[in-house]
Amino acid sequence: MTETPKVSGLNHITLAVSDLNRSIAFYRETLGMTLRAEWPEGAYMEAGALWLCLSLDPAARTLPHPDYTHIAFDISPTTFKALCMRIEKVARSWKTNASEGGSLYFLDPDGHKLELHVGSLETRLEHYKANPMPGRIVHDR
Repeated sequence: MTETPKVSGLNHITLAVSDLNRSIAFYRETLGMTLRAEWPEGAYMEAGALWLCLSLDPAARTLPHPDYTHIAFDISPTTFKALCMRIEKVARSWKTNASEGGSLYFLDPDGHKLELHVGSLETRLEHYKANPMPGRIVHDR
């Protein structure tokens, strides 16, 4: 029997940016990502297994989109507060945390909605199991 084709994970994320140098500085100096490659129209940043592409695009927005779409970055509970303090000095907040686990919701220089989150899918599902709500179903593997 052959295996059903399926995706195996996240490969990379590309964000359109209006000022490449400003974005490289934000992701490197504020969030601590490693710059792995750069060229006149883009850059590759790395954070753990995350491969983030910054792509220069004159159509990049500087205001956040009105929907809830965002990217959440993983952070250790021991360094969460210190990184939050660094981010809050340079970035604007877009939401107050109301979910399980520590979270900081902030905007990058082009208005992309970002989040720092302490926790994992497993800790979120355990929280949902411990705090059931009508209509919410947690599926086991």
